[in-house]
Amino acid sequence: MIYASARKLADIAELERDGCRVLQLDVTDESSMATAVAAVEAEHGSVYTLVNNAGYGEYGTVEEVPMERVRAEFETNVFGLSRMCQLVLPAMRAAKRGRIVNISSMGGRFTFPVGGYYHASKYAVEAISDALRYEVRPFGISVSVLEPGLIQTGFGTTAAQTLGRSGNAAGPYAGLRKTVDESMAQSYTNKLMAVPADAVAAVIEKAVGAHRPRARYVVTPAARGLIAIRRTLPDRAWDMFLRQQFRQN
Repeated sequence: MIYASARKLADIAELERDGCRVLQLDVTDESSMATAVAAVEAEHGSVYTLVNNAGYGEYGTVEEVPMERVRAEFETNVFGLSRMCQLVLPAMRAAKRGRIVNISSMGGRFTFPVGGYYHASKYAVEAISDALRYEVRPFGISVSVLEPGLIQTGFGTTAAQTLGRSGNAAGPYAGLRKTVDESMAQSYTNKLMAVPADAVAAVIEKAVGAHRPRARYVVTPAARGLIAIRRTLPDRAWDMFLRQQFRQN
């Protein structure tokens, strides 16, 4: 049985029509998380596979993004993910089986300007997943990280909205924010850069069904290319690459 969850059940009505069981779940609400996990465990004993997919991008410069928005992003992208793992693990350990798939990002392997806090949240997901993978292996539980590139969902629109509200239009970073906003808009409409969400779903299915799931799965050729570039370039060269992509003025 596959369970789909969302803060608003109307958002996943189509999945219910396709045969999924649906649950209301808000990863910033302890009661909501505990109730959802308890509902699955009451029927099946334990969650066999947990896919942590909740997340969004709070964009803006490090100086300008209000700290309450930074905290809100970490509540969703990091703390909610961590708490969901904590809630499912006792029953998984008792069953001596289980799989956890954490959706990170190519942005968990490198950092673009004006996305520092989003990237920081995904770096955190990578670190937590690496530690967890080692810790739960003796109990028959696997942990994989997915690192998607640009995916054709509402993520880009939300990122642009948060960027737009993050600073003064006449402020010192106005030129940089405008450049990043234009770059994101172009990238999400570029079919060579951005791919449909089905591409991520296919890789999740691969990770869940694998006899020996990999620690990391990169989704999209563009993501693989950017990760390879960052891995091979020293910091000064990477900064030069970014300066060519994003103008400051």
